[in-house]
Amino acid sequence: MTDSTDRDGRVWRLPTRGSEYAVSESPDGTGLIMIGWGERSDEQPWKMPWVNYDLEIDAVPTEYSATGTRQTRGAELIVDHGDGLIGARLRLDPAQVTLDTDGPRTILRAVHTDSTGQLRLTSEIETSRDHDVVAKKVIVKNTGSRSLTFPRLFSAGWQLPIGPGARIDYLAGAWAHEFGEQRAVLPSGELSIGSRQGFTSHRYSPVITVAPLDDWDAGSARPSYSIALAWSGSWRMLVDAVPGADRVRVAGGIDDETCVITLEPGESFETPAMLGIRGAAEDSDAMAAQWHRYQRGQLARNQAVDHRPIVYNSWYATEFDVELDHQRRLAGIAAELGAEVFVVDDGWFAGRTSDRAGLGDWTPDPAKFPDGLGPLIDTVTGAGMRFGLWVEPEAVNPDSDLFRAHPDWIYRAGDRPLLTGRNQYVLDLGRPEVLAWVGQMLRDVLADSRISYLKWDLNRPISDGGRPGDDHGRQWSVQHTLGYYALLHLLRTEFPHVTVEACAGGGGRIDNAVLARTDVVWTSDETGPRDRLAIQHGFLGRYPASVMSSWVTDEPDELDHDPASLGFRFAVAMTGVLGVGSDLLGWDSATRSRAAELIATYKEIRGTVHNGDVHRHGTPQDPIYMLEYGDRDRSCLFVFLRPGADRDETVRPRGLDPDARYRRVGGDTVSGADAMAVGLPIRSVLAPDADLIILERQG
Repeated sequence: MTDSTDRDGRVWRLPTRGSEYAVSESPDGTGLIMIGWGERSDEQPWKMPWVNYDLEIDAVPTEYSATGTRQTRGAELIVDHGDGLIGARLRLDPAQVTLDTDGPRTILRAVHTDSTGQLRLTSEIETSRDHDVVAKKVIVKNTGSRSLTFPRLFSAGWQLPIGPGARIDYLAGAWAHEFGEQRAVLPSGELSIGSRQGFTSHRYSPVITVAPLDDWDAGSARPSYSIALAWSGSWRMLVDAVPGADRVRVAGGIDDETCVITLEPGESFETPAMLGIRGAAEDSDAMAAQWHRYQRGQLARNQAVDHRPIVYNSWYATEFDVELDHQRRLAGIAAELGAEVFVVDDGWFAGRTSDRAGLGDWTPDPAKFPDGLGPLIDTVTGAGMRFGLWVEPEAVNPDSDLFRAHPDWIYRAGDRPLLTGRNQYVLDLGRPEVLAWVGQMLRDVLADSRISYLKWDLNRPISDGGRPGDDHGRQWSVQHTLGYYALLHLLRTEFPHVTVEACAGGGGRIDNAVLARTDVVWTSDETGPRDRLAIQHGFLGRYPASVMSSWVTDEPDELDHDPASLGFRFAVAMTGVLGVGSDLLGWDSATRSRAAELIATYKEIRGTVHNGDVHRHGTPQDPIYMLEYGDRDRSCLFVFLRPGADRDETVRPRGLDPDARYRRVGGDTVSGADAMAVGLPIRSVLAPDADLIILERQG
């Protein structure tokens, strides 16, 4: 239905869970401008500033603009008409601005046309009373008689009232060191992050927080904003702080360096969504809680534990040396510990004795499984666990039957010599025949309905992307990503009992679009406990614990070499979706017994860990670091200590009800106010270097 009751003159209001997003028509008629994001009292009618050498059209903070509409400042859209004409002169059609309400959702659609008549652009803004996220995207249609190309087709612009300048928080890292928290101070200029790899990347995560510069050490009175791109291909996000301007522009979308969109007459293109939330500049965990509520409530298919099970993965116990009896022995111990799924990682399929061969030939290796996977599945399910497999559907080894049969199915740039990464190529999911083959392969692998868990991996970036001779070949990264989404949709619809764990060499493909299509994500290939804790610290600032797969292994840390006990390793993994990856045959009976106890404890508290609010106390580099998870009935405090830390210190939770009383499991009762003001003693119940404090609310 169309709701006209929420329209006040030329102002349109879109309510969220805790505020509203208000826009009005720009005074020059080129589009919409944001006039308020928060309480209605925050609304500020926009006034044209004094301009000198700039043009007035560049000073208007439109929600979305094009080169040719803006003349000297950056824009979200660049269109090439093919005859030397670049850009578009956009005009908003006031008669085609609609505000629709459907239950808790509100969607604003605004149609813009180009002066040449070649282009129609519809911008959409969507909110919901169920969460705090504002979502934006555009749909562009070629309404002319000749093809158009778009060197840049971003999803949205956000004109944030925080200037001059900004403080920018973002996540950056590398393979096995993802999600490091970074801060940039930008008095003026541009900051750009992104990926050219064909997937989200380990280097940057597509989410940034932008805050005012004033009083930023003590906390600004003005709000801050967190903006994310829901896209799993190549991408870019750009912050533009124009000198002296009172608004800072954030824009982003599909990467504009490696991708060009082509639209033939009558064709349309819909961009991925950009998401934004508004929060307090001084409380990053409060802003994280807003993201987590949205991700758990809107993106996840549900919050049941059946799609967030405790996994045992046999990779570290076997690597490529997969053998039936050995796997059976591991499965027996995993079941005794309390694992809920047994996953056979790389090495189970035909010809796979190393990473040099077999990738693409997705049938059980007859030398390792002469009777197929059935006997192993019988053992695993007979022990009360589910069964799962590792797959890498997008890749192929040169030494494989698939590549020998279809050498044209991979990305290649004309006659350039082919490049391998991890001894493999990447299949071109933009080819319909390739996408169909991968879909059928997944159906064949999952033909036995007892296979109910898939770990989907991708272990190299896409090189030489494109398709020479194809008019749409330069949008290969878009086609590949949409193909990936289509395959995940196939799994979700045809095999709803299958849990999908997203992985790309660790945390290389984690974003809000992946969270909407999979159940858990493999956060990093780094499983050393102290390094992993640092990775998870950054992750939890943007993404929820309910998707954060984390294993207990025997692997050493690469960067942080302070020793860590088994209890410490379990505590790190218990702060997300617990898994175990150690060689269980190398554990003695005492270690197995202790592991079983800790897994049982985790099962009791994982509802709070997965669904509670998260507070991060300090950083993992501190002598004492704590992760606090809390819901109405329980709080779980995971305390991590470094050698030499003062164990007489107390820890002070901050998410308790000050008027309630809590019973410390294994101890006395305490009021929420006293626990937060005075603190709780560290007792190191897990190990000398780790504690778990469980507080149960009384009454």
